[in-house]
This record gives sequence, structure tokens and C-alpha cells, in this order.
Amino acid sequence: MKVYFLTLGCRVNQYETDAARRLFLDNGHENADTPEEADVCIVNTCSVTGEADRKSSQMLRRMAKNNPKAVIVAMGCSTELKTGDVPADIVIGTREKNTVVAKVEEFLANRNGSELEHKTGHVRPEVSKTDVYHDFGTVLSPEGTRAFIKVEDGCNNFCTYCIIPFARGRVVSREEAACVKEAEFLVENGFKEIIVSGIHLCSYGKDQGKDISALLELLKKIDSIEGLERLRLGSLEPKSMTPEFIAGLKELKHLCPHFHLSLQSGSDTVLKRMNRKYTTEEYEDRVKALRAEFPDMSLTTDIITGFPEETEEEFTETVEYAEKLKFAKIHVFPYSVREGTRAADMPQIDMSIRKGRAKRLIEVSSVLEAEFAKSMIGKKAEILIEKIEEKEGKTVAEGYTANYIRTYGELKTPDITKGSIVKGVITGSEKENCFIELG
Repeated sequence: MKVYFLTLGCRVNQYETDAARRLFLDNGHENADTPEEADVCIVNTCSVTGEADRKSSQMLRRMAKNNPKAVIVAMGCSTELKTGDVPADIVIGTREKNTVVAKVEEFLANRNGSELEHKTGHVRPEVSKTDVYHDFGTVLSPEGTRAFIKVEDGCNNFCTYCIIPFARGRVVSREEAACVKEAEFLVENGFKEIIVSGIHLCSYGKDQGKDISALLELLKKIDSIEGLERLRLGSLEPKSMTPEFIAGLKELKHLCPHFHLSLQSGSDTVLKRMNRKYTTEEYEDRVKALRAEFPDMSLTTDIITGFPEETEEEFTETVEYAEKLKFAKIHVFPYSVREGTRAADMPQIDMSIRKGRAKRLIEVSSVLEAEFAKSMIGKKAEILIEKIEEKEGKTVAEGYTANYIRTYGELKTPDITKGSIVKGVITGSEKENCFIELG
């Protein structure tokens, strides 16, 4: 059968979609390029915001409308949290994604030619106290020049705004040997950069009674794989950036100096209402410690605007804090109510104010991005080539530096291909982008 995949949400979701696709291909099925030509349409849903939840349901209904004869499969976070009818023929939560092939084949075997209803009743499971890691085995991304590996699932933090611990369950860690095996497989298949990710990456090993040193030990083993040229980390927790962990990161030969350190607010009073468990002073101390070891590092983050009861003064604190820390990029999100979280029961701010503040903070981010790109002029760099195009008689490569700046440069050597890493000197910048003279 032909199977079409649609992914909503985070990088972990994309990884799991790639894994599910590989399972179908390994079992003799084919990939469909469009939902209209598919026998099965699979939507990997997201529930990180209320809008993501609505979009997940919308995409399921659209698949059924565009191809009524296709079996519609809903899997992932939004599905996990539903109670009642889901607009799909098969419903799979977050913990059963690696069984998707068996469930689809079983459904088709038992169908007996009956008409598809595209509707299935579902009961939201209780929040787990413990869980096990559901491994997909080695996963090869079908496109791109960088490969992700997932080493952890779940979160124990229960921030007041976040539904993910309810959807994903508690922290579970993948076996170290399985992580290393997949990384070796990816390098053998030509990937020069590996991104280590998870729902709450810094909790790797926590379910086994270990601290942040467990993640560091895993990173050391991946870093030592022959042929690897870049090792990049997913989102990190500020309080996990201990002196010992930072010192260990410094010893890694291939680590990219790009740290995504989740913030969410630059106001201590808002952070307390969010249950974020750190202060702006503690966050800043971690940033200073990282910059002492990685002077050219890029610091990116997430910030929510218009959190319940956020005052104009608290928002101003966030803006001033962002400017002080000179983030290379801020991922800005107007607060979205998620039913079932503590923040949903707090006094809410009008959506127009949330979006207005988001727009203002995005403008601040644009200025900071341009400043960071400009600071790279005159420095040596290397880019991992993502795209090669002919422009005005020149062969132009586009890629990312190790500290994650989108960079453009003219290729003067014909044998360089997509996925290559090429060195040069940054000669200029425009907005958030850089230009490089390639050697």
C-alpha cells in the first residue's frame, strides 16, 4: 500500500515520522507523495498549543475529505489527550507509534470491505508515573543534510502552561548503546552533522537515577565516532548547565557552539507563575559560564508573551533582559491556553495584547539577529551546505555555520556537493544572514 505522512510540531515528532516511514518501507509498503494517491494517510499530531491541537484535527478532516477511500491514522500528542471521537479510522497515542505498521495491517485485514467512517472513539489515558522507552531502532532521514537522533522522551517538570508531560508521560531514556549505534549508522550513511534531541534532553538518565553526567557520557561516545564532523544539541535546561557539564562540553571535539537555552520569560515573577524553577540571575550566570568557554557561541531561546497576569512592566523586563543577554534569535510565542494545565485556570490576557507583545518581541529579535550576524564579519567559519543554486552566472552555496547562522558563498570548486562542509571567512552580513568567502 502507499502511505502518506504529515508531521505537525517539533523535531521529535519529525524524527518519529521518519521512523514510522522507515517501518512501512521495511515491511514492503511504499511512500506516497500526496494524500490523494495514498491508501493510508498518517498525521503525526501536535498539542504544544491550542492552535496546534486545532490544526491537528483540521488536518485529519482534510485528509478524509481529499481522499475518502484512504485509511486515516491519527497518532501523537494531540491524539493522546483526546477523549471522545477522533476524526480518524485508527488512533495511536504517543507510546504506540512504533506499532503503527502492525495496527494498520491489522485494521485492513479485519475491514472486510466495510465503508470507512473516519471516526473513532478514544479515551484519554491516565498520566503515567513510570514508563519505558519505545525504540524505533535506527532511523534514516529521507532528506536533509543533518540527522536527528532521539535519546529521551517525556518530561517531569509540569510547567504551569505546558500540556506535554500529560501527552508524553514521564522521563524515559533510551539505552546508551542504541543511541550510539544509530549515530554510527547515520555517519556511515554520509551525515556529517548529528543533532541529539529529546522532549527534555537534559533529563536523559534521570529515570535511571543519574544526573546530567549521563548525557555528557553519551555525548562523549557519539563525539568519538570516526567520520563525524559536527555534533549539535537540542533544547537545554538552564539549571543543568553546571560547571562540570560545561567543562565536559568544552572537551568535545565536534560540538557546535550553538546553545538553545529555554527561557520563556525575562521576568522573575512570571517565571515563578510558570513554575520554571530558576531565576533570571541564575539563567544569566549559566549564559556567562557558557560564553566564557565558547566566545563565538550563538544563544537562542523561547519566550512566551502574554502569559496569564503578565503586566506591561513584566513584559518590559523581558524585553530589556533579552537585549541584555544578546540572544542570537528568540523563538516567540503568544501564550496559548491549554485545557488541563494550571495556567488555563489563571486570569487570562486578551489575545490582541498577547499577539501585540509577540510582534514587539519579534522586532527585538530581528535586531539582535542582525547584530549577531554582523559580529561574525572577519572571522573564520565553515558551512554545512544545504543547497546549491545557479545565480547570475555564479554557483552559490547556502548553509549553516557551526554556530547556526544561515550563510551564502560562491563555490569555486565544482566537486563540492550538498552535505559538504566548506571553510572560509565571513565577509559581510545582511539582516540575520552572513556571506562567506569560501577557500
